[in-house]
Amino acid sequence: MAEVKIQAESRTEFGKGAARRIRRDHKVPAVLYGHGTDPVHITLPGHDTMLALKTANALLLIEVEGAESLLALPKQVQRDPIRNTIEHVDLVIVKRGEKVQVEIAVHVEGDAVSETLVVLENATILVEAEATHIPDGVTVSVEGLEAGAQIHASDLKLPAGTTLAVEPDTLVVNVTAAQTAEQAEAELADAEAEAGIERDEPEAAEPAAAEA
Repeated sequence: MAEVKIQAESRTEFGKGAARRIRRDHKVPAVLYGHGTDPVHITLPGHDTMLALKTANALLLIEVEGAESLLALPKQVQRDPIRNTIEHVDLVIVKRGEKVQVEIAVHVEGDAVSETLVVLENATILVEAEATHIPDGVTVSVEGLEAGAQIHASDLKLPAGTTLAVEPDTLVVNVTAAQTAEQAEAELADAEAEAGIERDEPEAAEPAAAEA
């Protein structure tokens, strides 16, 4: 994974008021921590940060004037729930050659046999990889799989240098028989009954009036 260089600024103002002023300037308040160092409070450029964090586990090279450049991974990203803008970023410092644990995406490709349902039980999987060689994700094929087939974490083909950080029997993909309309209706009726919802019985059709 390529490093993304971010030119940051030192931050000496804290609190909600300071954070609002930073965001009004189209910047993002952030904190750097890890490797036994004291937390470093910085301000990131809003647009560059937004673009960089579109990639999961983006490896950032944080440059602050007058300080040593640091490699970091996003640990927590707070976003505005309505505008989806970045409100705050927690960054963890990493070193070249260091192993880190991260969640990577699981991508499903191919088609199972007809009348089956492919359920992605875990959309991400925890792995351990070198900080500068974190994979973008892992792909699994369900081509031709029949109902009852399962793919576990141990079945994933991870890139060289990347290992699982979860139990090998963790279920990732489950192929089941597709539900029929009758089964769906029966489940809905059971759920309504448990919730105390009574269905209205259809009214019987009135007999047609006899012709004169």
